[in-house]
Amino acid sequence: MTRTLLCFGDSNTHGSIALTQLGVFRRFDRDTRWPGILAKHLGPAWHVIEEGHAGRTTVHDDPIEGPHRNGLTMLPAILESHRPIDLVILKLGTNDLKPRFSVTPIDIALSIEKLIALIQASKCGPDDSPPQILLVAPAPITETGVLKGIFEGGAAKSRELSLLYQLSADKMGCAFLDAGAVTQTDPTDGVHLTAEAHNAIAKALYAKIESEF
Repeated sequence: MTRTLLCFGDSNTHGSIALTQLGVFRRFDRDTRWPGILAKHLGPAWHVIEEGHAGRTTVHDDPIEGPHRNGLTMLPAILESHRPIDLVILKLGTNDLKPRFSVTPIDIALSIEKLIALIQASKCGPDDSPPQILLVAPAPITETGVLKGIFEGGAAKSRELSLLYQLSADKMGCAFLDAGAVTQTDPTDGVHLTAEAHNAIAKALYAKIESEF
């Protein structure tokens, strides 16, 4: 029986290519994005659903880019529309680093816990059970290129997320992967991933799923 995997994330799940000009967006093709690569590794035993949205936050309405980027608001409908879901890969937090949200690293981790709790309280897994969860800490960012001002002050915060996410995963009973342990962001804009980084994350996720799920 085919199992269903939902990849819920931001631009680095969507596959956005590093920006060289604000407002000009490009996207890797499916075979280059990590969900697409992961689907190939997993094979027909898994149905992989891509739910990446550029600019998506954990729990915040974006005053500039729009309230529809609030992950907490969007997640219930996405869970229900794709049910039954066996596993959710949750990979968010980078956009919360923008100074417009004025949150600390611990605030971001607590926001992730709200999303985890929502998934765990849902009946969107097999036989009305909750889906299992694999929490991914995003790779730390750098403040460079055209996104430097938008993420001002975020680099130092981003380096704290791995440990905090690990603690949250342990607390909430989730599996955990640190993306920063296997890759880094593209130095072009300091936030998005290279094609090689997508491949590395996919391989790490595949190994994790094969060993734990």
